[in-house]
Amino acid sequence: MTNESEHTLPGHHHRHCHCCGDHGLPQNRSRRNFMTGIAAGALLAKSRLGAAGLLAAEGETPAERYAPAPPQRLPLKVQPVLVYSIYTRGEKTSWRGWGGIDSPEGADRECAAITRELASLKEKADFPVEFAEVIAVNDMHTLIGDERIARADTVVVYGAGGGIEGAQELGRDVIIFQRWESGPVYLQYEIVSPHFLRQRTDSLQLTNITNDDIVTDSLDELLWRLRSLCGLKNTRGSRIVAIGRYDVWAQGAESQEALFKAIGEKLALDIREVPFEDLDPLIDAAAKDEQLQKWADDAARDYLALPETTCEVPFEPVRNCFVLDAIFRRIMHSAECRAITVFGCMTTIIPKANTTACLTLSTLNDDGYLAFCESDFAVVPSGILLANITGHPVFMNDPTYPHAGKITLAHCTAPRKMSGAKRDPVRIVTHFESDFGAAPKVEMPIGQPMTNILPDFRLDRWAGLRTKVIDNPFRPICRSQIDVAYEVDDKLVAERMPGFHWMSCFGDYMNEIGYALRRVGVAWDPLG
Repeated sequence: MTNESEHTLPGHHHRHCHCCGDHGLPQNRSRRNFMTGIAAGALLAKSRLGAAGLLAAEGETPAERYAPAPPQRLPLKVQPVLVYSIYTRGEKTSWRGWGGIDSPEGADRECAAITRELASLKEKADFPVEFAEVIAVNDMHTLIGDERIARADTVVVYGAGGGIEGAQELGRDVIIFQRWESGPVYLQYEIVSPHFLRQRTDSLQLTNITNDDIVTDSLDELLWRLRSLCGLKNTRGSRIVAIGRYDVWAQGAESQEALFKAIGEKLALDIREVPFEDLDPLIDAAAKDEQLQKWADDAARDYLALPETTCEVPFEPVRNCFVLDAIFRRIMHSAECRAITVFGCMTTIIPKANTTACLTLSTLNDDGYLAFCESDFAVVPSGILLANITGHPVFMNDPTYPHAGKITLAHCTAPRKMSGAKRDPVRIVTHFESDFGAAPKVEMPIGQPMTNILPDFRLDRWAGLRTKVIDNPFRPICRSQIDVAYEVDDKLVAERMPGFHWMSCFGDYMNEIGYALRRVGVAWDPLG
């Protein structure tokens, strides 16, 4: 097993997976004192899980005890507000502004229409969302400090009249919805840019409400913005367990300190470290827990009996992956979170658990947890955000070099349920670099569109790339491997891809990612 001094020597090549790079801080840096500006460190006393914790796992059935479901995403709470104007007729003068809603009766009809639309939108939403009762006002300033606004995460302002000034002072995310063809035309359709966004100047004057926050007629345009904000809500301040330690791929102390400072300031992630010395007794206890061993044996056989599942390794490492699965779930349950990452499993997990964590991370992701290897916090935040936006498992991977309009993405931990429901075919093989354990080689659908996040090392700029799966090769590299094609220039991708690891998902979520990142001060660079 690699000792601690090997982990902390700068420039030393570790004996775990080569793709993990030169992790580590200089020897004079203390892991306990390293973090600044972020809630992190060992698990709190109330969250620690002793070796007896597995034996005392709650639940009436083995599945409830050893395979508890993850916590669900919190709903986005939305407060709709209709702003309308009332005019007094004058003789031979312009007495009213544009728009088809100019009376309390008209406002009542519009509130009812908005309520019906939002009910339909909630049924269509693939994320949790709650809409409060519509508030109708003539002036947004009257809602500053209102408890109904305080309870909301997001305010959708329906700008039928002129009184939307003050929306920027609510202290909440704001979307301005305006009608042109979907109902009585709104005044803001004419004046939202010159009067509100630009404040009667030639350039944008507001910082928290921009052109990205204006929606005209389209409920689909409103829906993806709400999806983005739901994902961001569930990411900010969320907790993740780091088994072994938290780290950044191949970065020294200065770069790591800058990244974790940015993570604290921009995302406020709560990183809880579980030292390997705390994991060892859990694995020892699991080996003696006959009920757990039986559950793992049954769970492994059930998994291998799934359609389109082929096993090319002995049964023991597969079963041992389900023992790790139970341990990791109990740790997350104790820490009251659904995200986990594992550092250096090649030199720590293998000797003790007699398997690799590859299949374990795959099964956890398929069941709705967020499970990543390598503890690389340059990429982990992108995985948390992307999974919280999509509601589906995501694929952390090693990219290669772009050429001929394609690039290979590979890792040994791919989920099978990246579409959210159906499992893709899989071959269970060994982890490539060690030729040991159990790792999934997932066959992703040919032609499947994908969104890829390319994070930098300092949480300053994330690039994004739309791709399409064109092949599932079986080269001597990480086992789950796909060739993906893109429609931008190779040189553009090569020159603007930052960092190392990528995070990928099925579908097109480029808009949602950029919309969320603007709110946390990370530049979004959609390639092409």
